[in-house]
Amino acid sequence: MTDAIEVRPGWVPPTGLRHAVFDWDGTLSFIRAGWGEVMLAVYLDHLPALPGETVETRRQLAHDDIWGLNGKPTIHQMQRLADRVAERGGTPLTATDYQSEYARRLGTVVQARIDSVVSGQKPASAFQPPGALAFLHALRDRGVILHVVSGTEVHHVQAEVNALGVADLFGPRVHGPSGPGDRTYTKRGVMDAILAADGLPGTALVALGDGHVEIEQAKALGGTAVAVATDEERFGSGRIDAAKHTRLTGVGADLVIPDYTDRAGLLAALGW
Repeated sequence: MTDAIEVRPGWVPPTGLRHAVFDWDGTLSFIRAGWGEVMLAVYLDHLPALPGETVETRRQLAHDDIWGLNGKPTIHQMQRLADRVAERGGTPLTATDYQSEYARRLGTVVQARIDSVVSGQKPASAFQPPGALAFLHALRDRGVILHVVSGTEVHHVQAEVNALGVADLFGPRVHGPSGPGDRTYTKRGVMDAILAADGLPGTALVALGDGHVEIEQAKALGGTAVAVATDEERFGSGRIDAAKHTRLTGVGADLVIPDYTDRAGLLAALGW
């Protein structure tokens, strides 16, 4: 049974939405599902333990660092790891070195999933939240311009957009860091540019994602924020992930959805 869309207190549906900004990983794609556990393993393999510190305490610290920076380019999480290693008396590698290790570990999993779709072994829907494709088409049919704004390097995101067959919906509007060392890219910068190009106020924008960055920045602009709290551990469960719910409502999400199954309900909540 699918969890219902949660409408946060005081919510009033917007009018005049023109642009929809989507995070990618966990929001429109499960190709990188499990990335957090891969990154956590990198952290724990390098993070020195303090005297008397339990494994669980060290694991929780790493988890909080990783998810607290979710939505920003990966280099920021890797820099946090380097800083933590130094704080604990270790000799850190560079953030880029840690990122290379993480990318190597995750890349093996990601490529196998892409290959399974391209070869026809699995349908694209196997790596998409339920109802995602139909919802994207529904927004486009209503004149909304669609964008991907990811914290993953843009060339990786573009390859996955192509593999899942949604490139025609986004065209050139796929954004992400240019490379592993890109510290200038921000989701807020992309949102600002989108609005400025059309001379629109923040109220014309809706952001959908599972990272606090896109939710927080959309609200700072006066836009609408939809928390996509999909359960990535059990594909298609229809349940709202409790940890995502807590994290995203804490930074001002207006709506919380488990996936896109209730297309009519979500469209109504967004003013249609």
